[in-house]
Amino acid sequence: MRAMQFERFGDPEVLAEAEVPDPVAGPGETLVEVEAAGVNFGDIKHIAGEHTDGPNAPTGPLPRIPGMEVVGRTADGRRVLGYVPQGGYAAKTVVPDRDLVALPEGVSAGEALALLIQGLTAWHVLRSVARVRPGESVVVHAAAGGTGSLAVQLAREFGAGRVIATASSEQKRALALELGADAAIDGDADGYKERVLDANRGRPVDIILDAIGGPVLDAALDALGHLGRLVTYGASSRQAASAIAPSRLAVENIGIAGFWLIPLLARNGPGGPALEELLDLTARRRLRPLVGAEYDLARARDAHEDLLGRRTKGKLLLRP
Repeated sequence: MRAMQFERFGDPEVLAEAEVPDPVAGPGETLVEVEAAGVNFGDIKHIAGEHTDGPNAPTGPLPRIPGMEVVGRTADGRRVLGYVPQGGYAAKTVVPDRDLVALPEGVSAGEALALLIQGLTAWHVLRSVARVRPGESVVVHAAAGGTGSLAVQLAREFGAGRVIATASSEQKRALALELGADAAIDGDADGYKERVLDANRGRPVDIILDAIGGPVLDAALDALGHLGRLVTYGASSRQAASAIAPSRLAVENIGIAGFWLIPLLARNGPGGPALEELLDLTARRRLRPLVGAEYDLARARDAHEDLLGRRTKGKLLLRP
């Protein structure tokens, strides 16, 4: 079968197209013919050799096939969404049965893939970690991206009083407003606090969702109000944030929490009330998962470079 694999760790150029044997499903597994595979920052970390610890970390000798999520069909014709630690960048892959979810009619492959990693992340950072309450103000960083675009919409769905989006270009900020943000601003660290307070009518904010890290996370802490919460769930800047003294959190009555979806998927699988709600909202058109560019499987390295260069909007797909 056709697949993209890498024989050494490195940047996107290590990915190469190859013909490899079809995978064989074992007990408790199902063979899926892949309709589309999703592209994630986790895939980039995998080929760079950075995704080596934690539950469900990719293992085994090189060469490896990256790819964490697929939409496809089983041998008996079921259309499914599947989560795999690796192996998704291929015409076929094997998925553990507990990590297969049936897709309802009216949800496209791109929409479904947007909901698995990015959608569940957005749901949990708002519901499980930040515990957003009606009327609270929410700032969403990188609001035109796969997770950010869903977090903007879900914050509104969950009753946020004011949703403030940050994005790196006028085009991306316009998209965030179209998705339901009340205000959209430049997310650069310089002048961050002033722009956020201005967008929130002069008041500090209740919740900030950050996937950028580094200086942006440092600046975000200064914009939190009394009992405000910052949730960090990524570090796309690849820069370290400053050390934070616990005494500062106590004095200012603010909290910082982290979230990583992969341990939760390893523990419980992707199915359950959160994904059911996301699929239902999408099928009823109350939620609009952003589907971005589609690439032929052979152009996987281009997809990675575009994602790293922040030239993308929404969910990126590979078509075998």
